[in-house]
Amino acid sequence: MKWSHALKDYKLFLKIERGLSSNSISSYGLDVEKLIAFLETNSIQESPLSITKEIVQQFIYELSKSVNARTQSRMISGLRSFFNYLIFEDYRTDNPLELIESPKIGRKLPDTLSLDDINKLIDAIDLSKAEGERNRAILETLYSCGLRVSELTNLKISDLFFEEGFIKVTGKGDKQRFVPIVNSAQKYINLYKNHVRNQLSIQKGHEDTLFLNRRGKQLTRAMIFTIIKQLAVKIDLNKTISPHTFRHSFATHLLENGADLRTIQLMLGHESITTTEIYVHVDKSHLKSVLQTFHPRK
Repeated sequence: MKWSHALKDYKLFLKIERGLSSNSISSYGLDVEKLIAFLETNSIQESPLSITKEIVQQFIYELSKSVNARTQSRMISGLRSFFNYLIFEDYRTDNPLELIESPKIGRKLPDTLSLDDINKLIDAIDLSKAEGERNRAILETLYSCGLRVSELTNLKISDLFFEEGFIKVTGKGDKQRFVPIVNSAQKYINLYKNHVRNQLSIQKGHEDTLFLNRRGKQLTRAMIFTIIKQLAVKIDLNKTISPHTFRHSFATHLLENGADLRTIQLMLGHESITTTEIYVHVDKSHLKSVLQTFHPRK
């Protein structure tokens, strides 16, 4: 079996059997591609079926010289998943990563923005330019709905249910959920949609896409990152932020104001509440508040 065939079949498995998003599939595939590149660079003639634990250990050792522990741990997990797939399909009987331990890493708590930070970022948007209205609507939507960046870029006009106060979000694995949206975010989306977007020459296939670039096409994830980073520089924000920072801030601020974890989990689209529990670690004051409010012997 050739590596290219194994990788193609594996990606198909991730899409059909596991229902992963295209971004997740690409990430898993990249882990395997790096192993393939290592084999080619070192002229190692081993197939997916014959590669040994020793060769994989050599790859992991070389990898550790250039990436941090968190990235290394993620790649080991990705490769372990690939070889588990080969076992599942009866191509192999063993996993060469079975005895390879991931490096120990601490739990990284997400960075958050204060409400003042968010207001400053939004106020820094140049509304004299056409894209200013779009960018304000983007930041308002990221923060008011806690969206992932891919969920934002894939948002459709047909996903807006403003009369009911919700938007329909397509998350990981194409799973859909309805997320409430506040009136201010609705207002800025409508301003953009009715006064800026309708002036664009919209390209075929993007007629229903909400946020567009100047050429009338869907915005890329990279463009959202760029918009946010430029605004952070503009206000001298001494934090490393990304679109995901708004998602973290959304969840943290809800928790601080008394929302329960189960509700936050549903709005974020987390498969497991364990993922949502990280926000309890961000805001430990919430634990004290819950105890003082609900414990019978407070």
